[in-house]
Amino acid sequence: MKAPGMCCVAAVAFVGLVPWSPAPAVAQTAQEATTETSPATPTEPTPRLPNGRPDLTGIWQRPYVPNVTQPRPGHKGPSVLPYTAWGLENWWNYDPADGDYTANCMPFGLPRTINGPWPMRIMHNETHIAFLFELGNWFLVADVDGRGHPEELEPTWYGHSVGRWEGDTLVLDTIGFNGWTRLDTRGHPHSDALHLIETYERIDADHINYTITVDDPKTYTTPWTNEKVFTPFDGELMEYVCNENNRSLWEGRLKFWTPPWRDQPQ
Repeated sequence: MKAPGMCCVAAVAFVGLVPWSPAPAVAQTAQEATTETSPATPTEPTPRLPNGRPDLTGIWQRPYVPNVTQPRPGHKGPSVLPYTAWGLENWWNYDPADGDYTANCMPFGLPRTINGPWPMRIMHNETHIAFLFELGNWFLVADVDGRGHPEELEPTWYGHSVGRWEGDTLVLDTIGFNGWTRLDTRGHPHSDALHLIETYERIDADHINYTITVDDPKTYTTPWTNEKVFTPFDGELMEYVCNENNRSLWEGRLKFWTPPWRDQPQ
């Protein structure tokens, strides 16, 4: 179990870890955030499954990306996002002090989880892959046999994922989000039209090249992509219980969050 106080990272610090930045830009540019990363030094060869596919199994550390538009070691992406009018209004009006869902220990959602600092375990075989996140002890399971999404999906916090192999790269396709989460700590928005495309390429024993493409026509005029490098985590996943020490919420310093459907006429 996390030591006392650790769960407040989700409950409190996620509201204010990153200073409030200046107003967002409106237009997309071709500029990309610089990064301190360099090509990974090759280690041992990529381990493989019996069918010859790369074996992604292991506990992996991801670079913490509290703001998808700012450079970080192991991360790069566009420095200006291509907002639609709706997306820009959502971005301008977002204020975590009004009641952030993560401060209420609700699921972070897939992109914000991937951008978080906590490790994750990958387990898979020839037909399925599972992602076990230390954050909230949440998980995601996907078929990787090339099947498509069901015709009807119930919207969820983490969406519905299916995978396929393109050579040595695993491609995960995720839709069916409820639209209640944010992409990162800073609060970059998305809608229920979000479509994520992730790629995992294990280039050697100690590195996974990862990309995540955000395709959300309600929020952004064009798709855009972030790139990361995952490295092995030296340790095991821990129990993570956000509610255990969420005193700022209990004692009234944080506002309660309610799902958007509560504000809609019945």
